[in-house]
Amino acid sequence: MAEVVSLAEAVRSAVHDGDTLALEGFTHLIPVAAGQEIIRQRRRDLTLVRMTPDIVYDQLIGAGCARKLIFSWGGNPGVGSLHRFRDAVQNGWPAPLEVEEHSHAGMANRYVAGASGLPFAVLRGYAGTDLPGVTSTIKQITCPFTGEELAAVPALNPDVAIIHAQRADRAGNVQIWGLVGVQKEAVLASAHSIVTVEEVVDELTPVPGAIVLPSWAVTYVAEVPGGAHPSYAQGYSDRDNTYYQAWDAISRERDTFESWVSREVLV
Repeated sequence: MAEVVSLAEAVRSAVHDGDTLALEGFTHLIPVAAGQEIIRQRRRDLTLVRMTPDIVYDQLIGAGCARKLIFSWGGNPGVGSLHRFRDAVQNGWPAPLEVEEHSHAGMANRYVAGASGLPFAVLRGYAGTDLPGVTSTIKQITCPFTGEELAAVPALNPDVAIIHAQRADRAGNVQIWGLVGVQKEAVLASAHSIVTVEEVVDELTPVPGAIVLPSWAVTYVAEVPGGAHPSYAQGYSDRDNTYYQAWDAISRERDTFESWVSREVLV
């Protein structure tokens, strides 16, 4: 059953050096505050998993937290490259970064397999691409019923999934709505989970289309208003486009990035 704790306590208890972490959220509800708490606690040698790594992973990589990235697209949305990610891959700064690249469909199916307790997922995908030649976790499989050649990808079962949501009650049941990606699947696939929320309430009131993650599926809940900033939380905040634009200049050079981390995160 979920415990309602501070974000610092949740990270301290759940996230350890060498863990595999999935910080999920698609454009909306990205757990940025949790990522920055991981930087503050100076976790190292992490394998970071995410369908669309954007600036929160750029920050984690630049701060030296990551040794590997499993992903399907990476960039500063609407702006350009992730410069700390690029520097790590091309120059090994601040540490070499191993990459494992998949398609969006492949990553989503891997989470579903993990959440379902299956060893792998099968999909029609990757045909005509170079990814099977450079990614060892994409294999060809023959359908035993039709003979069709398909792609197989192993299940994702992170040590910890971290997401942001709108609300939780005091028992740790989590309510999330709006533009939702693979947050539910990531939580169900992982050994432990941290959910930051805009607010903890006495009772969850119904919202059309909302997903409720039951308390038994969640390890820790932390109340962190604005915990998705600069992404948005429907019903609570808007997307901060200026932040994304400013990040390009901040992250482009090592010294400006390090100054930013010291000033904005390690405080």
